[in-house]
Amino acid sequence: MRTQIEAWVFDAYGTLFDPYSVQGKAESIFPGRGEALGRLWRARQLEYTWLRALMNRYADFWQVTREALVYACLSLGLHCNETQQEELMSEYLRLAVYPDARVGLEALASRRLAILSNGTPRVLEAVVAYTGLKHRFEALLSVDAVKTYKPNPIVYQLAADSLNLEKSQIGFVSSNYWDAAGAAAFGFTAFWINRAGATPDELGTAPAAVLTRLDELTSLPS
Repeated sequence: MRTQIEAWVFDAYGTLFDPYSVQGKAESIFPGRGEALGRLWRARQLEYTWLRALMNRYADFWQVTREALVYACLSLGLHCNETQQEELMSEYLRLAVYPDARVGLEALASRRLAILSNGTPRVLEAVVAYTGLKHRFEALLSVDAVKTYKPNPIVYQLAADSLNLEKSQIGFVSSNYWDAAGAAAFGFTAFWINRAGATPDELGTAPAAVLTRLDELTSLPS
């Protein structure tokens, strides 16, 4: 399997970078409510990308993330002033890296690596630089180039075009099942990182393999 893969392409949020690491800042601003805010914020962030894609009303991921934060605060009855909102948004520039992701990327250092993300170019560049991973990636690819969101096939085509490879030569890695399924349906060799032991969705397609840690990629059979 691995001998057919010429490049590894990774989802960013939830796969390499932990979107729930914003909960520390959220807890410092809203004591006792940080976890609830972080989880609702993330859930609405994803839902808004799908809804905007279906409505053909694209707004970039930074705007979508802000709108999801506003909703989450209102829904939880939290008064979030402009300064607090900016503090929370800024956390997306310095998200934590999953330890297994860092180890896995180091082990794959000799391979062609890229990120394909809903994130805007500016924010992707910021978080990759902040975490010291910039040198690992050949390309940071954003849906902003096609003005829609994953799992639309035209998003996955960005990676094939950028890397100048056939679909089957790309290994795509995501912790989001819907993303891994979308990549598999497109024609990538997709891998689902199921850290939480979640139940897979019923979407009529499935990844090539299910792993519990990103660094397990290095132990896949050839």
